Amino acid sequence: MKRVIYIIGIALSIVNCQWSIAQESYSLEQILDSARHNNITLRNAQRSVDAAEQQRKEAFTKYFPNVSGTGFWFQANKGMAKMDINMSDYISPELGMALAQSMPPEVVAALGQPMSMEMMKKGVMGSVVAMQPVFAGGQIINGNKLAKVGEDVSRLQLQLSENEVEKTAEQYYWQIVSLEEKLNTVNAVETLLKDINKDVSVAVEAGVTMRNDLLQVELRQNDVESQKLTLLNNISILRMLLAQFCGLQSSDFTLSYNPEVKSPMMEKQDHQQALLNTPEYQLLNKQVEATSLQHKMAVGSYLPTVAVGGGLVYHNMMESGRSFGMLMATVSIPISDWWGGSHAIKRKKIERQKAIDQLADNSELLKINMQSSWNNLQEAYQQLTIAERSIEQATENLRLNRDYYQAGISTMSDLLEAQLLYQQSLDKRTDAYTNYQNKLLAYRQAVGE
Repeated sequence: MKRVIYIIGIALSIVNCQWSIAQESYSLEQILDSARHNNITLRNAQRSVDAAEQQRKEAFTKYFPNVSGTGFWFQANKGMAKMDINMSDYISPELGMALAQSMPPEVVAALGQPMSMEMMKKGVMGSVVAMQPVFAGGQIINGNKLAKVGEDVSRLQLQLSENEVEKTAEQYYWQIVSLEEKLNTVNAVETLLKDINKDVSVAVEAGVTMRNDLLQVELRQNDVESQKLTLLNNISILRMLLAQFCGLQSSDFTLSYNPEVKSPMMEKQDHQQALLNTPEYQLLNKQVEATSLQHKMAVGSYLPTVAVGGGLVYHNMMESGRSFGMLMATVSIPISDWWGGSHAIKRKKIERQKAIDQLADNSELLKINMQSSWNNLQEAYQQLTIAERSIEQATENLRLNRDYYQAGISTMSDLLEAQLLYQQSLDKRTDAYTNYQNKLLAYRQAVGE
């Protein structure tokens, strides 16, 4: 008997453990943290940051000498250089007589015939050259600055992506909370209607009231049951969406939250000062900085470039190898390019001014958005306060109508209408609460938090 109890205890422990794993509870911060680490959009945004960082490092290498090596081998079907030599043109009569006396006749005769010489029929050549830019019109310096701006822009875009992901995750979170609260309301109303149904059934059997009242209650119960099915389905779908968006292992979880609501005045900020902290404003500033650097690079591309360097060369062209070192300097001056280049420079200058104007205009729009978000937050708080007052009034109205019906001075229609008003007041409070949380998030993101 003890063994059976022990086995049952183990089985119950396993079931409870599995249930606790399946019904893991998440707070809002846990949901947001999971979204930051697992959302695919943020992963790609982080990869863009990594790519921009590599581009900045690539631009930094332009400060160092450019080292190149070349190798060359050839084999021709005949020499690339040919020379015909007639020795008789270089031998004087006196030298000819002396050679005739001292050399065999056939040798002297051969000296009088033309001869051909071929050179560079095959060969090898190799070199290693290092060139250090001395002046490039500021293109290398400004190119490095532009790469750094690109990295900063990618980080700001990552921040915007984080804001958007957090906004979507939080919206899913509060939608689920809203539906679960409405489900709790439906369950409470369901219990209330069961009590009413019980009381009316007793009254009908006693002949105190008509069966029509019981039918009205049953119809309302059917309506509530239908609402419950819809809520359960929507909650299931939203949980799966949130699990996929945040990379959760299972969609079978619960959400925990603090129902306490603080005054929005604690969130109020100086919008002019907050503007400087928003990623949107910083992106606009980076756009101005980037167009300024692009203008400088356009000017620099039409300035002279100077480079110095040295190298080591080896060649074997005439059956004998030879190596030597050398120093060199190059100066490149674009001349005809200035005609088209002047227009390119003016175009970059116009783009810079466009970025400056866009910064000024969008800064005002950002401040307007802050004020609009603040107004919406205040309105949401006031709507929540009104909804909470309505619950008190609807609760009292329901109590009175139930007492009146039991006393026989009110109809079932009045009682069910009071029940419906009570349910609607609870649902409005839930909607007002989740709307306040969404408006709070919108304001925090608007001011750069």
